[in-house]
Amino acid sequence: MDWKTFQALLSGVNKYSTAFGRVWLSVVFVFRVMVYVVAAERVWGDEQKDFDCNTKQPGCANVCYDHFFPISHIRLWALQLIFVTCPSFMVVMHVAYRDDRERKHRAKYGDTSKQLYNNTGKKHGGLWWTYLISLFVKTGIEVAFLYILHRVYDSFYLPRLVKCEVAPCPNQVDCYIGHPTEKKVFTYFMVGASALCIVLNICEIIYLISKRIVRCANKIKRCHFAFIWASNDTRDVTGKTLNTVEAGARIKQ
Repeated sequence: MDWKTFQALLSGVNKYSTAFGRVWLSVVFVFRVMVYVVAAERVWGDEQKDFDCNTKQPGCANVCYDHFFPISHIRLWALQLIFVTCPSFMVVMHVAYRDDRERKHRAKYGDTSKQLYNNTGKKHGGLWWTYLISLFVKTGIEVAFLYILHRVYDSFYLPRLVKCEVAPCPNQVDCYIGHPTEKKVFTYFMVGASALCIVLNICEIIYLISKRIVRCANKIKRCHFAFIWASNDTRDVTGKTLNTVEAGARIKQ
């Protein structure tokens, strides 16, 4: 998939997004993807080569590196960005499925036939549920990856020095991490951006659900008022009919 196709798909998602969704898209692809591609990959570089231990024991540095860094930050973030953006394509696939049904319907019954879907530019029915589910999935993925990052490294803090006692090291050795300050800054930045995306997703979920509740409440209220007006009109017509019948009976008497 080339960049133009990817951008077109994202534009399709952005078409159905709320203000929170548009901000989320900007945060992901400006503050996270661009920072990852432009800066973070260069800072991490060859991590194992920059991981120095004060011992010449063969295999000690490799084992210590694998012990403290079972998975690289940069690779974990790459997986996170891939998984986080995938739920958005649920909306794209739903819209594509709907457009395909509409096209087949027009081909079968003609262009003058009634459309299967009204207000195609808005989220209604199944599309609303697909969009809401995608938000829940994205939020769950963000939380899961933050938990994995914290669980693997015990915290989001990246020390300058780690002490290793794993075999085949002869004793406790000191190992130094390359570019620790830069890596710590980028780690905090990516964690903060992920937390911001979680907040935006939660705000959008609350906004969509509250808007749907208000819409349903207004619809029920309108139906209630319409029923009252219809009842009043029926009473007026019935009253006038009874009065007419009584007046006719009096005239006959």
